[in-house]
Amino acid sequence: MEGGRNQSNSGNGTVNNVVRSGFPLSFWEAAVGAFVILGFAVCLILVYLTLPPSDYSFLKLPRNLEELQILRDHLETYTSDYTAQVLVGYCVVYVFMQTFMIPGTVFMSLLAGALFGVFKGVALVVFTATAGASSCFFLSKIVGRPLVFTLWPDKLVFFQEQVARRRERLLNYMLFLRLTPTLPNTFINVASPIVDVPYHIFFLATVIGLIPAAYITVKAGIALAELQSVTDLYDFNSIAAMFLIGVVSITPTLMGGNEQKKKANAATE
Repeated sequence: MEGGRNQSNSGNGTVNNVVRSGFPLSFWEAAVGAFVILGFAVCLILVYLTLPPSDYSFLKLPRNLEELQILRDHLETYTSDYTAQVLVGYCVVYVFMQTFMIPGTVFMSLLAGALFGVFKGVALVVFTATAGASSCFFLSKIVGRPLVFTLWPDKLVFFQEQVARRRERLLNYMLFLRLTPTLPNTFINVASPIVDVPYHIFFLATVIGLIPAAYITVKAGIALAELQSVTDLYDFNSIAAMFLIGVVSITPTLMGGNEQKKKANAATE
C-alpha cells in the first residue's frame, strides 16, 4: 500500500516526508538498526568474557536510586582491578542508551561520579553522551526521518522553523537548546540531521552544552547515599544558572534577528 506525501513549509526550508501506513521503517532501515544493536551486543559480550567468573545478576540498567546504589556497591570492587573492562562496558551501555533514546542516562551519570569522581566522571559523561548523541545523529540521518515524523510531527516543524531563522548563528541557538529544557535532548539528537543542522555545529553544541548538567549530576553521584530523589539533583540555583548561561548563549542570535528585521524594513521603505 502506498502512502501519501506530507509536506510542511517551515521558515526558509521545507520538510518533506513520505507518510507510510503501518510500520514506519522499511526493511532495509530496520536492518540497519538491527545491525547497530548487534554491534553493541557483541561489544558487551566481549567485555563480559574478559571478567572473572562470578554472579553478575546485579548487572542491569538501574531504574531508581536503590538499584543504582546496589550496582555501585558491586562495581566498586571491580573498578580498581578491572578498570578497562568497567570503562568500556560503561561507555558501550551509555552510548547505546543515547543512540536508541532509552531513558535512564541520568542514573549512568550518577554512577560515573560514584565510581570515578568529579573530574574523571564529568569527562567520561561528556565523552559518552557526545558519542551517543553523534551515533543517534548519524543513525537518524539514515533511517530516522519516518520515525521523527511519526513521533514528533509538530515539534519537528517548530524546530525546522527555528533552525531556518537562526542559520547564521546556529551554534548559539543549539547551545541554548542543550542548556535549557526548551526541547528534549533525545529529540534534538534524532531531529537535527532531518532539519539539516551541520554535524560540526551539533557536535560543538553537544560537547559544550552538556558540561554544566554533567557536572551537577556527577557531583551528586559522589554523595549517592544522601540523594533521596532524582528531582533533588537540580535545585533553584542550579536551574537558574543554566538558564542564565542559555540566555547569554542565545543573545547574539536574537540581536542578529532584530538586525535582519531592521534591514528588511529599511529595504521596503
